[in-house]
Amino acid sequence: MSSELFVKILSEQGPWALLVFYLLYRDLQKDQATRDVVNKNSQVLVELTTLIRERLPRGK
Repeated sequence: MSSELFVKILSEQGPWALLVFYLLYRDLQKDQATRDVVNKNSQVLVELTTLIRERLPRGK
């Protein structure tokens, strides 16, 4: 987003526009943090599953 557009929106709409952009930015940060945690948990679960499968006796 260009700085001219940002200044125009802020001057026309006032602090409400700034608040909306800030809240959207914070929501994006929270979403990224949640996605990172879920991905890490998925990796751990895959590793645990692999370890368990390797240690189980194989039925013949």
